[in-house]
Amino acid sequence: MPSAKPKSRTKALAASREKVRAHRERLRAQGLRPIQVWVPDTRTPRFAAEAARQSGLVGSSRYAADDQAFIDALSADDS
Repeated sequence: MPSAKPKSRTKALAASREKVRAHRERLRAQGLRPIQVWVPDTRTPRFAAEAARQSGLVGSSRYAADDQAFIDALSADDS
């Protein structure tokens, strides 16, 4: 029995691209379309610093108690 050759990287990439193409065609046939969404990278130090800065501003606001009461009311466990 002849030994099977492993797929070359090029063939593997081509096969992967074909699967993605077919998947996208099926989704389009269902009336869907692709979109790209950019979101903040929450893993960066810059994001953490900005979140801390904004949290500090909210926490030191004269409305902080009212804001927290609002969040607490939304977060109340109804079970």
